[in-house]
Amino acid sequence: MIEALKSDEIVNKVGGRFKLTALIQKRMVELMDGARPLIERSANQTDLEVVLQEILEDKIAIDYEASGIAPPSKHA
Repeated sequence: MIEALKSDEIVNKVGGRFKLTALIQKRMVELMDGARPLIERSANQTDLEVVLQEILEDKIAIDYEASGIAPPSKHA
């Protein structure tokens, strides 16, 4: 799952590396504070792997409207 970070797919999904890092950090804090994973977690899956899978499965995303951050542009 960590290989997903090597792909531009996940970076482009959220609009850049900085936004991806911020989203990962925020969700990691939520999981460490006791939030439940939004995916089925396997026994040996780390919190980082859970967060990456949640992003890839569109379970979590940046709330662009509430944050005031411009959403990523869609290339046709």
